[in-house]
Amino acid sequence: MAEAFIVEAVRTAGGRRGGKLAGVHPVDLAAKVLDAVIERSGIPGEAVEDVVMGCVSQGGEQAGQVGRNAVLAAKKLPQSTPAVTIDRQCGSSQQAIQFAAQAVMSGTQDVVIAAGVESMTRVPMGSTFKLFYDAGLGKNKSPGLEEKYPGIQFSQFAGAEMIAKKFGFAREDLDAYSLASHQKGAAATQAGKFKDEIVAIDVDGEAHASDEGIRYDASAEGMAGVKKLSDTGVITAASSSQICDGASAVLIVSAAALEKYGLKPLAKIVNLTVTAGDPVVMLEEPLYATDKALDRAGLKIEDIDLYEVNEAFAPVPMAWLKHTGADPSKLNVNGGAIALGHPLGASGTKLMATLVHELKRRGGRYGLQTMCEGGGVANVTIIENCDWQGGDAKAA
Repeated sequence: MAEAFIVEAVRTAGGRRGGKLAGVHPVDLAAKVLDAVIERSGIPGEAVEDVVMGCVSQGGEQAGQVGRNAVLAAKKLPQSTPAVTIDRQCGSSQQAIQFAAQAVMSGTQDVVIAAGVESMTRVPMGSTFKLFYDAGLGKNKSPGLEEKYPGIQFSQFAGAEMIAKKFGFAREDLDAYSLASHQKGAAATQAGKFKDEIVAIDVDGEAHASDEGIRYDASAEGMAGVKKLSDTGVITAASSSQICDGASAVLIVSAAALEKYGLKPLAKIVNLTVTAGDPVVMLEEPLYATDKALDRAGLKIEDIDLYEVNEAFAPVPMAWLKHTGADPSKLNVNGGAIALGHPLGASGTKLMATLVHELKRRGGRYGLQTMCEGGGVANVTIIENCDWQGGDAKAA
């Protein structure tokens, strides 16, 4: 089977709800990252055989095939470039990576862009349900689902609480983890660690190039003062991922394309895994998907130099650490979605941009990315640094 390589991986800096990216149409936001991977790689736009775009809330400005519209709005891609928009909930653009890699590894295509976009300001989370429901257009739960899961309303918030209870995490544990996410995000930003992955977006004549959600003054006292989402629970807004506007893209090519266009790869795709489990607990599946991915790749958790586990809620990466026995110092080393934001459909390629560049910077060999997804699904992607020279990865 042919190999698939990541040549470029970029993202916008996260914008807070109603923040700096609120005035940017999501189609134009996505077009910016598509143009960026073309420009940075130097590959001709005409060489791109497909664009796979992740997006969760496919309504309003993100309706009408947002991936294709982003291609048409891009400056570096011809209108002959195909595109498709996919929804695997929070893992949409990680699945875009896997679909793109599968196309390349099958020999079907040689150059594919995986991308994602979500403007949670302009197309609010849940609006694609609520607007229809408020208009009297159907129910949110089908009779077939009700028969199999009677009386159950699938909820990511309830799932996060279930995980916290199952693994014995107290409110204080979640707050401590969340505080560390902000501290790591702040330190990474101040050290310039995101400069290679971020595409600056012009906003009223100023470049938006720094994640807007990081709280540089975050403190344990501040975390403790945030109200719980449920009187009986332990989750707060401070231990949850931030609503975020953003876009991201990854250029994936074959070995033949590397040679044809003189491209230098950043990483090779080692393993692509997707699994599904309990849709009620919902957010726990990355634990078991990781087990399967490592087994299929013939690797152990100790072989992995960096992990990106999406911080949808603090209990998710914390449970992942406890289950896998992974080294906490290798997890989300530059902060995660609690500090940097979680732009739903864009988070998969966003995390990959961070993982690829940090793995290269440290000289590590393997990186693993996973995230929980609605419906109890999880993707795992393992990559190998093409510049790895042997030896241990450098510390931060």
